[in-house]
Amino acid sequence: MDAEQQQRSDQKAIEAAGEMGRTLEITGRQSEKNPEKNAESRFTEKGAEKGAAAEKGADLENGDPVRRRGHETSELEAATHLFKGSVGAGLFAMGDCFKNGGLAGATILLPIIAVMCVHCERMLIRGSVLAVERTPGVDFLDYPETVEKCFEHGPRPLRKMSRVMKLVVEMFLCVTQFGFCAIYFVFITENLHQVLQQNGVDISMSMVMLITLLPAMIPSLMTNLKYISPVSLFANVALLFGLIATLTIAFSDGPMPSVGDRHLFTGGAQLSLFFGTALFSYEGIALILPLRNSMRRPENFSTRFGVLNSTMFFTTALFIFTGFVSYVRWGEEVAGSITLNLVVEEVFSQVVKVIAALGVFLGYPIQFFVMMKILWPPLKRSNNCAQKYPITMQVCLRFFMVMMTFGVALVVPKLNLFISLIGALCSTCLAFVIPVLIDFVTRAQVPKALGVWSYIKNILILSVAVLGIVTGTYQSIVEIVKEFK
Repeated sequence: MDAEQQQRSDQKAIEAAGEMGRTLEITGRQSEKNPEKNAESRFTEKGAEKGAAAEKGADLENGDPVRRRGHETSELEAATHLFKGSVGAGLFAMGDCFKNGGLAGATILLPIIAVMCVHCERMLIRGSVLAVERTPGVDFLDYPETVEKCFEHGPRPLRKMSRVMKLVVEMFLCVTQFGFCAIYFVFITENLHQVLQQNGVDISMSMVMLITLLPAMIPSLMTNLKYISPVSLFANVALLFGLIATLTIAFSDGPMPSVGDRHLFTGGAQLSLFFGTALFSYEGIALILPLRNSMRRPENFSTRFGVLNSTMFFTTALFIFTGFVSYVRWGEEVAGSITLNLVVEEVFSQVVKVIAALGVFLGYPIQFFVMMKILWPPLKRSNNCAQKYPITMQVCLRFFMVMMTFGVALVVPKLNLFISLIGALCSTCLAFVIPVLIDFVTRAQVPKALGVWSYIKNILILSVAVLGIVTGTYQSIVEIVKEFK
């Protein structure tokens, strides 16, 4: 009886596979007619079908019960998470960003950069949708996996590069998150150092940073995100309070200087630093695919007035307002974090500095967790000791990486230059270069999909990206070397 049941089961599996093959063949022919539109619509239809199946408690492919997700996010929740991922230390650096870009220049260029970021994020989403459709048994791919699958199904000469491209993206993500963590150390230390000195505690910046090491170390050694994520909400409240209080002090501290006293435009080296800081502040592309996948209705993520466009519009408006006010108030003296410009002798200013530093500090374990999620799996697969003692080895790796971020933060002397360097080098590649490559590879699979407009648009984005990478990285390194001297 068992043999007969197994035979019938195998026959059903063969029939199901044949039906799936015919469906994919029809879908492929439809994709050639309009790949961009059909990719999004088919993904939406597939999501609706699977959602209906989940409501009934059955899986579409084999009729087995499926486990519902604990919580699917709404549009508002997804927008909140996206905003949280885009706003951090970079928001407090907007004054320095406007100093390097000029009042008029930064106000014009920031929306342009935002539009380019959104367009590239849409190209990433489209590539991920197509990659999911062409990968049987997969419902979701993150950023590195999307790049790998797009190249795997791309033109034959590029298929061998799939694994390398995935590793490149993972490397840039790790470096970016590593930079975030190091910048957090610098941000916290600079604000606390001012407060401690004002209250008679005369210790060095290095000693203050050492004091912050242990509180940052303890939550970062935890291997489960559920023990870390509750602090995220408090961190956002603290950051928002710090920003509102800082801008309130900026408006109430006497009459605002004249706009004519500030540079409207800049050029050369300063624009390079502006570009790096702006890209650092907008760096949230790694969150796009996970957030979209977690939504109850993922098709609403990238509609005209959906989560992506609405959140980026609000974020850009907040960046412009913060940067404009900060640069007008403090001019060329504006610091890498506008909280550092507050008069430290006032008690309220000291409270603002501490709360803003606390908000950034509580975001450190979250950013660190993302980096470890990329580093740990390949290490575990390739190391026998890590497989035998996974918890011990992961805690050791976490301890080592926390010490690495601490060491880099200790060496780099200026917060604003560090932000510009990370933004120019890594954020630009993730936000612009990789999505353009994905778009070229996916369109090359469909006849006549690479039109003149696609070439012009993508080459223009790549040109801006390469110019920003070269000039921003070079100028940031030059300025850092000057600070050392």
